[in-house]
Amino acid sequence: MNWDRIEGNWKQLTGRATEQWGKLSKDDFDVVAGRREILAGKIQERYGVAKDEAEAQIGAWERSATDDWFTPAN
Repeated sequence: MNWDRIEGNWKQLTGRATEQWGKLSKDDFDVVAGRREILAGKIQERYGVAKDEAEAQIGAWERSATDDWFTPAN
């Protein structure tokens, strides 16, 4: 999945991100606003992990994204 697509649809994807990183608050996700670097920083803060671990988690989450994530639920 392309991060630009994730960033462009961030509000739609915050539910998926919350499933992955439950320690992040709604306010955290509002601040992130789809920016990968900010998300990595928030993961580092909340989970106490190194930057490379946060980036690895984001990469895995990004690779797991499918077109279904961008389809509105009926």
